[in-house]
Amino acid sequence: MSVDRSINLYPLSNYTFGTKDAQYERDTSVTSRFQRMREEYEKMGMRRSVEGVLLVHEHNLPHVLLLQLGTTFFKLPGGELNPGEDAIEGLKRILNVTLGRQDGVQQDWMMDETVGNWWRPNFEAPQYPYLPAHVTKAKEHKKLLLVQLGEKALFAVPKNYKLVAAPLFELYDNATSYGPIIATLPQSLSRFNFVYS
Repeated sequence: MSVDRSINLYPLSNYTFGTKDAQYERDTSVTSRFQRMREEYEKMGMRRSVEGVLLVHEHNLPHVLLLQLGTTFFKLPGGELNPGEDAIEGLKRILNVTLGRQDGVQQDWMMDETVGNWWRPNFEAPQYPYLPAHVTKAKEHKKLLLVQLGEKALFAVPKNYKLVAAPLFELYDNATSYGPIIATLPQSLSRFNFVYS
């Protein structure tokens, strides 16, 4: 009996990439980010974030689409959810803002299952794929959702970012370059059977 799920991946060359106005982070530094998180925690409780895992293939090798800022910072497309916002609807909203077309045509983001949950126990950088036993109230919960791409799509990428396709083999065990969350995607995605269309 097989428990693998099949996921269709399409070639990177099927997708068109345009540009749009730059989008900047709400916080100017890591320190100000954690300060804002601390202030919001006092008012609203734990921050809820969501990120999308978008897959393509090149030469029958699975690749993850990442946003690159500068030469060394990579992140999955996503961001903070509004209070009470559903994770799927929130990710669709964020993807439309970040990568959505500017010609008024709505992108059809097909949300799939959760491929990871990460918790930030303190107002500090470390995040974990589990809630540490000594932590009673996490400061942030980040959900990673698989986004199945259609056969063709047009993405509008903010000018200050590059959208890069990173092969799973490069991400594997490479937290130094990609951070711990992106570096664990090969393990998280290993339960899927990729069908290269």
